[in-house]
Amino acid sequence: MTLKKFISFLAPVDFVSIVFMLFLIGLNLNLSRTRDCMAGNYPHRSCSYFCYLLAGIFGRTKNNKFLIGLHRFYSYLFILFVFKEIYLMVRPIHPVDYDWLFISIDHWLFGVNPTEWAAQFAHPLVTEIFQIAYFSYYILFLMLGIELYSRHTIEEFDHGAFLIVYGFYLSYLGYFLLPAVGPRFTLHNFYMLDQELPGLFFTTPMRNFINAGESISTTLPNVIQFVQRDVFPSGHTELSLIVVYLSHRYRLKLDGL
Repeated sequence: MTLKKFISFLAPVDFVSIVFMLFLIGLNLNLSRTRDCMAGNYPHRSCSYFCYLLAGIFGRTKNNKFLIGLHRFYSYLFILFVFKEIYLMVRPIHPVDYDWLFISIDHWLFGVNPTEWAAQFAHPLVTEIFQIAYFSYYILFLMLGIELYSRHTIEEFDHGAFLIVYGFYLSYLGYFLLPAVGPRFTLHNFYMLDQELPGLFFTTPMRNFINAGESISTTLPNVIQFVQRDVFPSGHTELSLIVVYLSHRYRLKLDGL
């Protein structure tokens, strides 16, 4: 099979996912120091094969929008898998946290530690609103994808999906370069968060859901040793800006969902 024919089966999300998997495989082979990290080669390799398998099966059905959508939407689950894979790799490869650097930059820019300064305005209603806004990040991409898929061409859907997946992988690279855990562990007492910053109805369940996704358990005596290093760059900021850009470009709205 020629390279041109090989690539012709790939959607943009397939291509960028396979390239990132190859990067992780190479990273494991050249920089890993532990067996746990080396074991990551096998799922990465399997995922690369899976991307191409989907492309080969569904890429031939160019006139069936349902099958095309089934192929493309796997990327939403795939980025979650890669996120958890990186959890096993970042600390063995780069075991130094850079929270001190980000704290210094914040203090240089604002003259204070922003989270400590903002704490004076804390109120359960405000916390609830902010927590819901923060949590909405996890469904923005699904809403965006459904809107693009249902109202626009496959080419436009592919463009949006590529930017989202590429944005995630770009932020994952930052986790390797500058690992950090964030101010809730370094400037505040993580175990007292629910008492010091309570919400109303949904804040605690949402926090628990997010903590579980980041391998955090409040029963661990030293949770900072286990939390995922995923602070810089801020995926919430980066991907939210991408969603805003795509929504503006394609004039998206949610009244039809």
